[in-house]
Amino acid sequence: MRRLHRFAGMEAELHQALAAFNHRRFEPALPDRDPDWRAALSEDQRMLARELELVENERVRWRDRAAAVPREPEPFVRWFEGLAVDGPGQGDPLFPWLAERATLDQLRWFLRQEVAGEAGFEDLVALTQIKMPDRAKLELARNYWDELGRGKAGGMHGPMLGRLSQALRLDDIDVPIVAESLALGNLLVAMAANRRYAYHAIGALGVIELTAPGRATLVNQGLRRLGVRAGTRQYFALHATLDVRHSLAWNEEVVAPLVAERPDVAPAIAEGALMRLEAGRRCFERYRRDLLREPA
Repeated sequence: MRRLHRFAGMEAELHQALAAFNHRRFEPALPDRDPDWRAALSEDQRMLARELELVENERVRWRDRAAAVPREPEPFVRWFEGLAVDGPGQGDPLFPWLAERATLDQLRWFLRQEVAGEAGFEDLVALTQIKMPDRAKLELARNYWDELGRGKAGGMHGPMLGRLSQALRLDDIDVPIVAESLALGNLLVAMAANRRYAYHAIGALGVIELTAPGRATLVNQGLRRLGVRAGTRQYFALHATLDVRHSLAWNEEVVAPLVAERPDVAPAIAEGALMRLEAGRRCFERYRRDLLREPA
């Protein structure tokens, strides 16, 4: 039996520190928050170095597999779509268990971890689209507009998740946020916020759209089985269907044209997708250890 990944103490500390750094650097502020801007800049540079080291360490294990991907648009998209079947973490038994057997308290624990690691998909898309070619930029804009409820506050995905959290009183759950959940959010932010990883971010965000619908369907089934009303579980019900369309458009309008224009970006897109799926796999295994008391 393969030994499950465990975060060491130093890794856990890193992800706690990076999560706090990300909250601080993207939160709107005024100049007087850091009157000594030179000292603040020095600390930011230290954290950015740790962030880049994180990404480079994650890249190492996938470099060879990513280097072997096709460099033509259609074969590459077929490879990319195949990750929904053979990518890291796909078909994890956690989700059928959530759908069929988990108690409400167990589902609340799971959702508490997921919400804590949520990096804000719309903001990641906004960061990723900077200076992208027109065709890709337009599809990223359409995706962003959907995330924002097409201009209607009630349809915004972020607040929709917030309403779920409030209705299920997730903030009242006094449990530590596991490092694997923080690591997932940190990795996504690192790729989207650093232009050296812009194509990695394309792969990471695209593979979320590709693989999320199946998991969202099962989480929604679990919530419905436990009597959670439709309005509360709207976030998962919506993503069970909307992301299917998003994925098709992402692959056709973003991934394929980028690879057609620059075949050399295919390995970077592949690395980003594989890194995101691996981070998810580690989350699922950690959740099963804690929820199902599986041995390490």
